[in-house]
Amino acid sequence: MRPFHSIYNKILDWSSSRFAILWLSVISFFESVIIPLPLQDLLLASMSLRNRSKAFYFAAICTVASVLGAILGYYIGVQAENFIMPLLINLGYEAKFETAQIYFQTYGIYIILIAGFSPIPYKLFTISAGMMSMSLFPFIVFSLIARGSRYFLISFIVRKFGKMADAWLNKYIDWLGYLLIIAVALFLWYGY
Repeated sequence: MRPFHSIYNKILDWSSSRFAILWLSVISFFESVIIPLPLQDLLLASMSLRNRSKAFYFAAICTVASVLGAILGYYIGVQAENFIMPLLINLGYEAKFETAQIYFQTYGIYIILIAGFSPIPYKLFTISAGMMSMSLFPFIVFSLIARGSRYFLISFIVRKFGKMADAWLNKYIDWLGYLLIIAVALFLWYGY
């Protein structure tokens, strides 16, 4: 059973669609707000592989869409604080929220750089940044840097290694998927 391989094959189908750029934009946007897995990375890699000359163009689209989604996540956090805080208190998560506040106070805007580049679910930080009233302009700038670095790196790797990257993904996609789930679970368990 290879569940992530099935997802990867579906994404390969999307990358050959005439709506591939729309798919990339929509998935990148919503990954910053609600989608739990970084599907845009695979779609970006696949699209870049199919058309290497446009790889950096695709990375730019992915970056802009992701940052626009991050801004929506930020505003959800701003608006939802009055609704979320009572729920967090009732569920006993007030201490974890205070820990997140300490992360933001300790690391400031740099936590956005880490979250935007790493496989940690970015949406946790976009919404938290809004809830904690992080300054919007630096949030956008650091999101652009982090997300842009991630997506342009993916496009660069695919341009450089091409078919080798595709063969590697085909072989190890399930292991990567399971490792991502473990990394996120460990982060949520120990870090948040």
